[in-house]
Amino acid sequence: MSDRSNPSRIIAKFIARLSYDDLTEQTRHAARRSLLDALGVMLAASGLAEDVRPYGGFAAGETGPCRLIGSSARTSLSGAALANGSLAHALDFGDTFDAGPAHPNAALVPALLAIADANPGIDARQFLTAMVAGSDLACRLSLAPARPYEEGGWYQPPLFNLIAGAAASAKLLGLTAGGICAAMGLAMMQGAFPAEIKYDAASPMRGVREAFAARGAVEAALLASAGARAFADPLGGQAGFFAVYGGGPPRPILLEGLGERFLGDEVSFKPWPACRGTHAYIEAALALRDRIGGREIAFIEAEIGPVQTMLIEPLAAKAAPVSAIEARFSIPYTVAAALEDGAVTLDSFLPGKLADPAMLALARKVRPSFNAAWGRTEAASGGLRIVLTDGASLEFAVTHAAGGLDRPLSDEALADKFVHCASKARTPVAPSRAKNFAAELLAGHRSHPAEWLPASA
Repeated sequence: MSDRSNPSRIIAKFIARLSYDDLTEQTRHAARRSLLDALGVMLAASGLAEDVRPYGGFAAGETGPCRLIGSSARTSLSGAALANGSLAHALDFGDTFDAGPAHPNAALVPALLAIADANPGIDARQFLTAMVAGSDLACRLSLAPARPYEEGGWYQPPLFNLIAGAAASAKLLGLTAGGICAAMGLAMMQGAFPAEIKYDAASPMRGVREAFAARGAVEAALLASAGARAFADPLGGQAGFFAVYGGGPPRPILLEGLGERFLGDEVSFKPWPACRGTHAYIEAALALRDRIGGREIAFIEAEIGPVQTMLIEPLAAKAAPVSAIEARFSIPYTVAAALEDGAVTLDSFLPGKLADPAMLALARKVRPSFNAAWGRTEAASGGLRIVLTDGASLEFAVTHAAGGLDRPLSDEALADKFVHCASKARTPVAPSRAKNFAAELLAGHRSHPAEWLPASA
């Protein structure tokens, strides 16, 4: 089979050849921004996310050279990928590729960090190159299906991360194109992510799912390094990734501009620790809050499309979430938090807040206004109309929520976010130490992955 008809081989050859010197400083800096953000949200999850405890406990039972974030213990390479992977999306605060949608660094960073811990000869240049390759591939996988992945019953973000993470992990291990292709095929043998992750509101899987993608990616790469092989074309084969999960051959975007445009440069960073789909509504609520001026709210209309439906229906349940993960996926709750407190922070999802009668009463006033014309391109859009009991009507629309390429978070804002997250770690990091760490990492002054956690973390 020629490379022209084998997208897996084309991608594997590209990743194998990619070097740090091929990357512009813009792409390198974008990767450092994503790395800092990922480390911060994992630190915060180590202290705040109860659902991750079994994964850390399981990994702590193994021995090895790899760090467990939030703990002084060390574990095996596979155990670290699993446990740290469970942290990466547990607070729904990591970066996102809005066009996909994808969370391309959620499993990638814990997988690569585990490999780097187990291989002290790996330096920052190698790590960041593998990270750029994996993040780009995850974004491309998110855009390339012939039909939406969810139509086949799949929950897409960890699917992308499993395959892309395996390719990047193989790159970091120094494998050839053949080994990288094998790792992608071997990864396909290790995971399936059903859409029940999103439909079962009480399931913790929505938060910890990246544990399985990170572990699967690492184990696939290790198997490939040991000589295991899978398929000639795991992505484009007759019953390969796109045929099974995407309903047909991949769209051209899978390969278009490969090496010229790195899609990981285009991620959005979250100002608020909730599903990206809630952010436009949080922003609108914060913009309208001062205009309410203490007057009583009669009801709140949230303009939604098909993509946002899962964030507001069933309405009664979304207005009274019983867990933090449910609250993070609720337009009514996040709007109420923004209006009640004037901010949506990690503290907004603590048990006391979830039971706050005033918060719940306000959440019950939110109802949907459906816009059938909205589609995937409006996934980060939204708007509110707040009607007051005196008859006044206040409106605010957000075309694209803050944090994206058109309205990016500055390095300073990302550093502040890191400081806040690090203060919530299981072993909290002092703000001054966290601030210095963030500045050094963003400037590229920390040259080895062993230095990529602040002291006391």
